[in-house]
Amino acid sequence: MNPSIKLTFFSLLACIMLVSCNNGESLQTYFVDNQETPDFISADIPTTIVELDQTTLTEDQKEAYNSVKRLNFLGFKLTENNQDAYAQELSKVKSILNDKKYIELMEFNDRAAKVVVKYIGDDNAADEFIVFTSSKDMGFGIVRILGNDMRPEKMATLVNAIQNADIDSSQLEDIAGFFK
Repeated sequence: MNPSIKLTFFSLLACIMLVSCNNGESLQTYFVDNQETPDFISADIPTTIVELDQTTLTEDQKEAYNSVKRLNFLGFKLTENNQDAYAQELSKVKSILNDKKYIELMEFNDRAAKVVVKYIGDDNAADEFIVFTSSKDMGFGIVRILGNDMRPEKMATLVNAIQNADIDSSQLEDIAGFFK
C-alpha cells in the first residue's frame, strides 16, 4: 500500500476514534468521584428494603420487582454553608441526566421534592434506571437501579405498588440521619 494512502487511512481512523470518544461525565463516574466527599453520602441499598405483598402484585409488577438486583444511592445534603456547592452539584447532575442516552420515564412532585425517573436502554430492556429527587430544603438524591431484563413499562407499574409498600426504614437510618 502506498505510504500516503496508509497515512491518510490511519489519520482518518484516528479522527473517527477521537470523535467517538465521550469525554462527558457519566453518572457512574459522578458516583465514584463524590462517594467520599464531605457533603455527600453514598450507600448500597439492599433490594429487601421494600417489602411487597407479592400476592397483590400483577404479573408485570412481579416481573419488574424480581428483575432488580442492586440499588446504589448518592445524596447531597443542603446546608446554610454549602448553597453554592449545592447549586454547582445540582447543575452537574442535571447536565449528566440531560444526555440523550437517559430516556425519561416519568416526572412528578412528591411532597416538597421533585422526582424524575429515567433509564438507559431501549423500550424492550433497560440497563439501568435512575431516580433523581431534589428538594430546595434538603438537597438531592440519586438512586441507580441495576438489574437483569428490566422493562421500562413494567418498572413504571411497579412505582404504584412501591408507593403503598411497607418500607423497612431501619435500613435507611444512615441516609435519613444524614439529611436531618
